[in-house]
Amino acid sequence: MRRGFVAVLALIFSAFAFAADHDSDALAWLQKMATAAKSLNYTGTFTYLSDQRFETMRIAHALRADGEVERLETLDGSPREVIRRDGEVRCILPGLKTVIIDREERRRAFPGRLPTAVSQLSEHYRIVSGDMGRVADRPAQIIRLEPLDKLRFGHHLWADVETGLLLKARMVDEQDKVVEQFVFNDIHIGAEVGPEALKARYQTGDDWHVVNAHGSDAVQADVHWSLSDVLPGYQLISTVKRTVAKGGADVLHMVYSDGLAHISVFIEPQAADEDDAAGFVAAGSIGVYARNHDGYRLTVLGEAPREALRRVGDGMVLNGD
Repeated sequence: MRRGFVAVLALIFSAFAFAADHDSDALAWLQKMATAAKSLNYTGTFTYLSDQRFETMRIAHALRADGEVERLETLDGSPREVIRRDGEVRCILPGLKTVIIDREERRRAFPGRLPTAVSQLSEHYRIVSGDMGRVADRPAQIIRLEPLDKLRFGHHLWADVETGLLLKARMVDEQDKVVEQFVFNDIHIGAEVGPEALKARYQTGDDWHVVNAHGSDAVQADVHWSLSDVLPGYQLISTVKRTVAKGGADVLHMVYSDGLAHISVFIEPQAADEDDAAGFVAAGSIGVYARNHDGYRLTVLGEAPREALRRVGDGMVLNGD
């Protein structure tokens, strides 16, 4: 009888040991993906799918002695290119003769979407290794992040077996329906990336409009807004004042994140002709929720379920209310 009991305990222990190893392996893959996107040279094309939107982009990324340089260019639809260098992001819109200059935020573009501290994600996602796959003719390990609540989407990630670079990323809702997807069509990893691949294609002129959206870090004492309904796992990671509203009024931009999902709150003076209706606006994979409060317009957006956006929007309070 005792032998049987010991055998059962051994089986249970083995099962838990396997699960722990399994999770450790999945976390190791996440860390490898996060590191590879920043440290490797690569060029390629990838497609982006969200709702009815389909877009193809060319990317070139290089790690230089003075840091990362990255150039993104759309290959269909309206021309657009984004150049990221020295902590600054330039979005060039030749059709509008406009350049938007902004700071590099913690939220980065594919394939650099994972945070450096991936271990923190395990508090709110079940992280498991999936089957082997194949993307852009390269073998890939599938890692799944399954949310532990309804305040975040799930993620399926394909990591290049050789280098760890993220080759495909799929965000899914609670019914496992695809919310958005990035996938490389072709990719070249490790080779030298020449300066021409990273150089801006469109030359700006005196007749171009330059928008500086850098903003400035808000002094905590001057921030009179806070989130009363704290969302598990989400923390305030950025508070910036931007002068981009009509008439030059300051817009307060607050960002909450769980390390993977990001929710932005924009707070600006309410227009005189604006009603007090609150609600959601469909915008592809980006959910948008808006409401007015005490003479201010609050716009909440992010790649998160509606419940999370609503709770942030309704939970924002003006200190002293």
